[in-house]
This record gives sequence, C-alpha cells and structure tokens, in this order.
Amino acid sequence: MAKKIASSRKKPTRQELRDLDFEIQFMEGVVRRDPGYVDALQILGDDYTRRGRHDEGLRVDEKLSRLKPDDSLIHYNLACSYSLTQHCDLAAEALELAINLGYRDFKWMTQDPDLKNLREHSDYKRIRAKVRELQVRAR
Repeated sequence: MAKKIASSRKKPTRQELRDLDFEIQFMEGVVRRDPGYVDALQILGDDYTRRGRHDEGLRVDEKLSRLKPDDSLIHYNLACSYSLTQHCDLAAEALELAINLGYRDFKWMTQDPDLKNLREHSDYKRIRAKVRELQVRAR
C-alpha cells in the first residue's frame, strides 16, 4: 500500500486539478457502489487530501480505520488527516497507534508536511521519545 501523498507539494496545474477532480468523481461512484472497497477508499482519501478537501479526507480515513483497525498505514494517514484539520490530540493518538501497530517510516514522519500541525503540538515530544526508544532497541 502506498503512502498518502503529501498535500503541500508544488502547486498543481489546472489540468492536474481537472484530472484529480475527474478521479475523485469516479472513485466516489465506485465507493457508492461498494462502500467497503478499501483500495478505492484509500485512493479517494488521498485524492481529497491532494485537492485540499481535508474534512472529506478525514471522513474517509476514519472509515478506513474502522474497516482495517490493525493497519498501521491507515492509522498513519488518519493522523495526517487529523493534523490537517487541526485535531492535534486525535492526530497524536492515531500516530501513536500507527507506531504501536508497526509503522516505521520515522524519517518520513519527521518531514511529512501533513503532520506539520502535530509536530508543533506538545504531544509530539512524547511521540518522538517513543520513536527514539524504538530506534535504539532496533540497533
């Protein structure tokens, strides 16, 4: 499963936005027909985030976390969505759960623009301490 694409990359062209809007419409139709189709939901959630539709992306990520409660990447993406929507307490909880479930791309976690708000939150210090502890144990 691919990582959620960072929402703060270069500004998309008009054609890229049109293509993204088309893909969103298509994936919304797929999900209407099959609400539990995890792969389609993941694409839709990523597309919403890329389009700046963070509240809709959050709803998709919340649904995915109910469908696949043991998936570390889904919880990582949920943390990103919470951070993007200014719910940093919930973002911290979701990120800690992602780490507990096995998420280990710590380098990306420190750079991911979607987690910027969380990294500025006091709970992030606790998460960083846990990451350092895991990294020491892995050596």
